[in-house]
Parts: sequence; C-alpha cells; structure tokens
Amino acid sequence: MPTVLYVMGWRFFFYADERNEPIHIHCRKAEKECKFWLDTVNFDIEEAYSYGMNNKDKRQVKKIIFEYFEHIEEEWNKFQRERER
Repeated sequence: MPTVLYVMGWRFFFYADERNEPIHIHCRKAEKECKFWLDTVNFDIEEAYSYGMNNKDKRQVKKIIFEYFEHIEEEWNKFQRERER
C-alpha cells in the first residue's frame, strides 16, 4: 500500500492488489476512509465510497485531491510501471 502523501492528518495511498481498476486514490484518517476516482481527461473526481466521513471531511479531502491532482496521477503512473516489471 504505497503512500502518496500525508496532508492535514489524511493519508493518501494506493492498494497494490487493484490491478484492473482505473486511476483512483484511497484516503484514511483514524476511522474515516474514502476512495475517489480521478478523471484525468476532464480534471474531475468522483466519490467511489466513504465511511465515517461528514460533508466537511469530504470537502477537505476533495480540496486536497484537486490540489495534488497531477502529483497523484504521476505517482499512479509510476506505481503501475513498477508493478509491470
């Protein structure tokens, strides 16, 4: 589970066993967790799921994802290339 970044107590990471899924990011902070799909063509995100999160948490995570969107995309591509070796 490679960690992409830590921001404001949130850990953003990938799961190594999700080979066939399109680009997405998992996020966890204490008992709160979520997953967002990234639409790299339209620079957009969509919530896949969330647990234990209120609207404020979701807004905060979305803001962080948009702020680091390109970094997450680069790390995803790098991670996928390394797994293909």
